[in-house]
Amino acid sequence: MLTPISGRSVIVTGASKGIGKGIARVFARQAAKVLVVSRNLAEAEASAAEIGNGASAFSADVGDFDQCRAMAEAALERHGGLDVLCANAGVYPQTVIEEMDPSEWDLVLGTNLKGNFLSVKACLPALKGSDQGRVILTSSITGPVTGFPGWSHYGASKSGQLGFMRTACIELARHGITVNAVLPGNIITEGLEGLGEDYLSTMAASIPLKKLGVVEDIGNAALFLASKEAAYITGQTIIVDGGQILPESLEALE
Repeated sequence: MLTPISGRSVIVTGASKGIGKGIARVFARQAAKVLVVSRNLAEAEASAAEIGNGASAFSADVGDFDQCRAMAEAALERHGGLDVLCANAGVYPQTVIEEMDPSEWDLVLGTNLKGNFLSVKACLPALKGSDQGRVILTSSITGPVTGFPGWSHYGASKSGQLGFMRTACIELARHGITVNAVLPGNIITEGLEGLGEDYLSTMAASIPLKKLGVVEDIGNAALFLASKEAAYITGQTIIVDGGQILPESLEALE
């Protein structure tokens, strides 16, 4: 059993829906003080209200350093400190290279990769005041391990997160702060649910466990990395994909 994380101050970016919302929900259920962050305040407020357990909302664009600093200040004001940053915010438009406008590349890298850097930099002063400082990045199997048409920019950003992590964990270690990443596979979110049961069944067929993950699966991995028991783990990745990346082909699953 993990040491309770109750009372700890947690920021989750991109938490108005999908994986971010699942991460925020897992921490809130453990009685952590959760700041639900989204670019859209109304969506953040709706998510915080649904999550309950004292979760509160804040609006910030992780691509803007001033807004990231305001986010960190909000955690300090509301919670009295900051212990955990779950840098989850990301965008994932799907466009093949030949058709991609350079501005779309800049948007994805600016949000997914630069946004991680800005979030960590803005939260670092507050995290240094914690006796259990944690940074948890939401990366992906796409980019670091696999590829998919239309996601060259997304894959580049997710691979870049891991390069950032490996140096950030060294720099932040002197302050007792760990930096790790969770790499989700196919996780059921609002976007996937709208594609229908047939599509979801086809996706699940390529996964050894024969099912897609749920957002709480990622939240539980983040919770472990934020725990006291994970204090000696830094610069590492946890793939949460039901074994999806392991088979050489579908024949291996027959």
